[in-house]
Amino acid sequence: MNEALHVLVVDDEPRIRTMVRRYLTEEGLKVSEAGDGATMRQVLEQESVDLVLLDLVMPGEDGLSLAREIRRHSEIPIIMVTGKGDLIDRVVGLEAGADDYIAKPFHLREVLARIRTVSRRTRGPAAPAAPAVAAPATETENNADTLAFEGWTLDVLRRDLRAPDGRPVPLTAAEFELLRVFLHHPNRVLSRDRLMDLAKGRDWAAYDRTIDTQVMRLRKKIEADPANPSLVKTVRGAGYLFAAAVRPA
Repeated sequence: MNEALHVLVVDDEPRIRTMVRRYLTEEGLKVSEAGDGATMRQVLEQESVDLVLLDLVMPGEDGLSLAREIRRHSEIPIIMVTGKGDLIDRVVGLEAGADDYIAKPFHLREVLARIRTVSRRTRGPAAPAAPAVAAPATETENNADTLAFEGWTLDVLRRDLRAPDGRPVPLTAAEFELLRVFLHHPNRVLSRDRLMDLAKGRDWAAYDRTIDTQVMRLRKKIEADPANPSLVKTVRGAGYLFAAAVRPA
């Protein structure tokens, strides 16, 4: 990267903020700190931030409410820091708009690795999908830079999704990766494990609900009726199928 990645660490514990800031700074990153929502907003308004490392449990405004607020106005990557080991906390964090999560207590090297993984996925060009297992002869891979389906278009290189009426539809990094995989493998049942394998660059958690949560969020973006999806269909006991013709645009 030509410019240092700018990370905003939002945590009410000064000791943790200082520890993370010192380590990331030594690794060449630019780091800002915020101990509450008001300070977070001030930093985001005054500076260009590339990623937010956001604590889940804080007094007053918690991480979930702050993540939802960020996501209403921006697609800036969010890594949620959870202090609990409960699966539900992580799922709720992803539903609130986080791109990844990390649990306390954490190793600083893991924090750096996750920051770099998420930033590569959101800042760099999308990697092509990994080859799938042999497909029926009627199915084809769609490797064009821009793909079209049901009036929608996705510019893969620019990560730009356009609705049939031409309006831009913002996607989180995880939503983009999932849609890219579906467009590269239309009309094919993909298991949750296969989806995780094909979503290259994302450190998916080793439990199925992560994929289910991202599918739910993607449906809200592209389905006319997310409760009765016509594009991303659930195949009970097998996985998901993208039920649309996909062609180069």
